Amino acid sequence: MYRPTRRSLLFGTLSAATLADVAMAQEHAQRAASTNAAFRYLKAADAAEIEAIASQILPSDGTPGAREAGCIHFIDRALESFDKDKRGVYTKGLAEMQRKRSELFPESRTIAGLEQAQAIALFTALQETEFFKLVRTHTVMGFLATPDWGGNQGNVGWAHIGLEHKMIHQPPFGYYAGEAK
Repeated sequence: MYRPTRRSLLFGTLSAATLADVAMAQEHAQRAASTNAAFRYLKAADAAEIEAIASQILPSDGTPGAREAGCIHFIDRALESFDKDKRGVYTKGLAEMQRKRSELFPESRTIAGLEQAQAIALFTALQETEFFKLVRTHTVMGFLATPDWGGNQGNVGWAHIGLEHKMIHQPPFGYYAGEAK
């Protein structure tokens, strides 16, 4: 006598329409994490300045960098959620960086508007500050984190390090079978 299991009943009820709904939900999640997503915490002007810093930390020099990975969206989500306590570091640090920018390059108006050599000179002068270290950490995290957290859009960070996005992990042959003595 055939007794259906919960699993067989579940799989039996899944239809092509249900699978299409799942695919649409996944596509919606990808679009929500895209570079066009609205900022949750950062103001657009501050986001442009922080993105300019991040894009010097991980530049786009033949491969996608922080800008293409959408690291600014990861930073925005971090400051909106798990790193709320770091907001003051960003506020004070960005103000300090703006003061140093106007001191070094009085003709400039924004960090994003600096030429590459000027930006590097500015960041070199402030690279030991808590703010710069935090932006560097958040940039690398955003480049390599799951796209669901706002960064690593299009999995560019994972592709850069050779990580394949799979749902299954296959351990190397013999991994669990140690030598028996």
